[in-house]
Amino acid sequence: MLQPFNPGYFTSPELRQMGFARVGENSAISRNCTIVGLANITIGDDVRIDGFTSIIAAAGQVRIGSHVQIGIGCVLGARGGIAMEDFSSLSHGVRLLSAVDDFGGRHLTNSTVPDEVLGVQTAPIRIGRYVPIGAGTLILPGVEIDEGAAVGAMSLVNQSLPGWRIYAGNPARDVGERSRDLVSLARRLEADDPLP
Repeated sequence: MLQPFNPGYFTSPELRQMGFARVGENSAISRNCTIVGLANITIGDDVRIDGFTSIIAAAGQVRIGSHVQIGIGCVLGARGGIAMEDFSSLSHGVRLLSAVDDFGGRHLTNSTVPDEVLGVQTAPIRIGRYVPIGAGTLILPGVEIDEGAAVGAMSLVNQSLPGWRIYAGNPARDVGERSRDLVSLARRLEADDPLP
């Protein structure tokens, strides 16, 4: 049956023909994503990128590990570079901005003017292993979120976050400890050991 409202996903074999730096096994990208700079993007195994996501990597590198999901409507602005390590995830509407304009009035602030009149702050973003990022969260240039940390929905992350803690708010602040139980499940997946 025709499903006009479901564009479907490109699969790993199809994606490999498009010019990505690398595409692993069993990965899928929704057909209605906007992706620029394919040669600057590396995708691991078992990755799913859902609809209406934009990845802009014309001037920066994006490295997506294995077992990563990027939810609906995310934006990855990769001018400064973005790395998402294994088992990390972005929920709906997350924004990773590795470059932002200077709004202080000393520079112009849009991409239609020459670089020499812009005051763009550019720095890489790294999302560590086992890190989930909640819906609607904004992550700014230079942020590193260490292994096992979790960020709640609608948070603003403007500084690096230590691992195995839960963060939420605007700006994000530490709200508690996160269990490490999930590590054994991930190790079993990596070892192809059947889960219970």
